[in-house]
Amino acid sequence: MQNPRVLHLLQSSRFSGAENVVCQIIRLFENTPIEMAYCSPDGQIRTALKAKGVNFIPLSALTLTEVRRVINDFKPDIIHAHDVKASVIAALVSKNAEVISHMHVNHETMRNVNVKTLLYLLSTYRFKYIYWVSESALNNYKFKKYVLNKSSVLRNVIHKEDIINRIRLDNANYSHDIVYVGRLTYQKHPERLLEVIKRVIERYDRAKVAIVGDGDLARHTVELSKKLGIDKNVTFFGFRDNPIKILYCSKVMLMTSRYEGTPMSALEAQALGVPIVSTPTDGLSELIIDGYNGFLSSDNEVLAEKVVQIITDSSLYKRLSQNSVFRFEDLNDLQKYKRELQSKYLCK
Repeated sequence: MQNPRVLHLLQSSRFSGAENVVCQIIRLFENTPIEMAYCSPDGQIRTALKAKGVNFIPLSALTLTEVRRVINDFKPDIIHAHDVKASVIAALVSKNAEVISHMHVNHETMRNVNVKTLLYLLSTYRFKYIYWVSESALNNYKFKKYVLNKSSVLRNVIHKEDIINRIRLDNANYSHDIVYVGRLTYQKHPERLLEVIKRVIERYDRAKVAIVGDGDLARHTVELSKKLGIDKNVTFFGFRDNPIKILYCSKVMLMTSRYEGTPMSALEAQALGVPIVSTPTDGLSELIIDGYNGFLSSDNEVLAEKVVQIITDSSLYKRLSQNSVFRFEDLNDLQKYKRELQSKYLCK
């Protein structure tokens, strides 16, 4: 296939992890013959894509009719569909275009027999290939054995120079000990995040916390921080299209997700030398080597203890920070990532 047109199809109208991944992919293929467009419901995402110079094709909603309209106009050779709903819709409406499905999260619902997993299984006959963001995402899919012949793990990557440039765009000053960057949703378990923070503050009452992100549990999270009596230590920034300087100026990133893929915010933290303390969840278990560049634990007391150690022990912080950068450099191979995608885009 020569000079294909690739349509990236997504469900969300907001900018978050999977959306960031797609922008990274489009950036990788700039100045190549492969033409790409980003297609999703219109909304907050429009501003983020405009800032990045990404060709955006908006939908009124992610429906069969709307996606069919875009296919008729854009005439893609490949639909690179991200996560379940977009993949199923692409399989249903694509006639001439090949479909690549890209699974960004090890979602709990993919582990059981249900409508979602069955619809996805039925759609796989139309998929040219399936990328899974982590080993656990592939291994936990209920019907894994039926898709292994067209599946592989493709871990996320990021452009480090972009991160550095984004720091320079923010003139504000920050000095937080702990930072969380991500959506405030069931997946991320913000209640547990606050419980760990509470235990940190009980040990070190001067701890300053930055929580960056929005979501359907945002208001609940703010109210819970007041109920737990930690709101004076916590600053809620809400959604930020450029949270990088807040992350860069913090001493440790804290994550308590129920399930994950390979979080882009975690990659950004590692690139900037910010150690991560996290539950041992999916891709985070692959990024973090316990005791080397961060800490992993399923115990809230241990998570709190490790956070306090990093905040108060400068030699430990420096060692973990340096090793975080080393780990990032070991894992973040942009050209290998590009070659893998290119092999599927160009192969008929």
